[in-house]
Amino acid sequence: MRKWTLGLLLLLMAALWVAPASAQEALPDWIEHSACDVDLTGETVTITHFGDISGSFAFITQPLLAGIADAIEYFNARGGVCGADLAQENRDTGGDLAQTQATYDDYSSREPKPNLLVLYASADAELLRQQLIEDEIPVLISAGSAEGLYGEDGQTPGFIYATNPLYVDQFGMFCRYIGANADRFPEPVIGYISWPGAFGEAAFTAEAIAYCATQGVTVLEDNESFLPTSTDITTQVQNLTDAGANILYTNTLASGPVAVARAIVDLGLEDSVQLAGVNWTLDTSVGLLSRTVLGSDGLPAVNGIIGSMPFRWWTERDNPGIALITEIADSKEVPPQNRNIAYLLGWSIVDSYIEIYTQTVNRVGSLDAVTGPEIKATLDTLEYSPLNLYNINWQAGATRADSMNRIAQMNFANADMSGVATSGSDALTLPLPDGTTAFLPIVVPLTDFEMTPDLRPGGADAP
Repeated sequence: MRKWTLGLLLLLMAALWVAPASAQEALPDWIEHSACDVDLTGETVTITHFGDISGSFAFITQPLLAGIADAIEYFNARGGVCGADLAQENRDTGGDLAQTQATYDDYSSREPKPNLLVLYASADAELLRQQLIEDEIPVLISAGSAEGLYGEDGQTPGFIYATNPLYVDQFGMFCRYIGANADRFPEPVIGYISWPGAFGEAAFTAEAIAYCATQGVTVLEDNESFLPTSTDITTQVQNLTDAGANILYTNTLASGPVAVARAIVDLGLEDSVQLAGVNWTLDTSVGLLSRTVLGSDGLPAVNGIIGSMPFRWWTERDNPGIALITEIADSKEVPPQNRNIAYLLGWSIVDSYIEIYTQTVNRVGSLDAVTGPEIKATLDTLEYSPLNLYNINWQAGATRADSMNRIAQMNFANADMSGVATSGSDALTLPLPDGTTAFLPIVVPLTDFEMTPDLRPGGADAP
């Protein structure tokens, strides 16, 4: 029974997203890596990464590992990095900062030490920021806090480079969208509700609150927080709505948005409160985890959540990167829960590594001559679109985060996959072996890509 329902769901997802294509023996022409000036055959480029793989971030990080592994297999069969094989080494810290520090101490003390790392979480970035500068080890991270990327003053770029917009900038762009759509959001008041800590609190800043006010959007000065393990947060939601909030914004992922949505339903606020959040709130994991938390329309309670989408998504079948990744995912029967943001990011990380190391080796002459400072020099001038999913340009070293974003909304597919379900009765559903019912989440862009505001302390758009 398990095999039948999973296989059927995979076939339905493939039909919705993209038709399978034939396997390719060489890189397609649209992947435009720099030409190799040095033959690295027989050598290895290792992608070293570490962070929370078993804790609250597991729904994101485990598919990331799968995406990296599948991308390494694909690119190694097509030349790797100028002939060198790609490999990965990772370690689970369980979200424990002490383990993060211990892991970094190990890697940074090796001879040779890594000349490029990948991190997952804002808290890890903030912890290691100064150490990375001193050890001259650059880092790629999917997104981060202003402090992790720019320091406490918001004006000191370090060695950490984010491929997503800062969380605070995403929040500001959301406010700009809300203010520009007064017909849908009259007299908007946002209540910020999130996990405690660097990630959860990254968007709730004085600069963001002031910027939102310039867009005609009020942000309540008192926020609410809850733990990733919390299941009942009706008190926190009630506090915000009693204070006037008609929009709840959350900087959480996986179970976090589901907990807020559950409280909205339990309090009977579905018709009066809009749920919104950071890009991770639109992840596949959120839609699948909400299958047991339904609204009055019979759809998962997160239906209609609005958030950021700073990269191409699975449903954008005309994008060659999405078409390629989906083809591989179909051939490997990647399960629905892994077809998420992180799986795409895993592929983009590997593709970025190839371009970063190719440019660096071309400049320094050999893989042995590659160092952290040389990798940083490449990152500062890098202009590249990994698999056409998003664009990398850190403005000659002046910035540390991507600035292009768009606003999107999560919905669920209707039964014939021709559009968005309006209720549970016309939704595409499949029974799962655990007795629950799966709904197929889809993401619908609401805007085109545009520049986010710069809301780090002292940023260009910070009031």
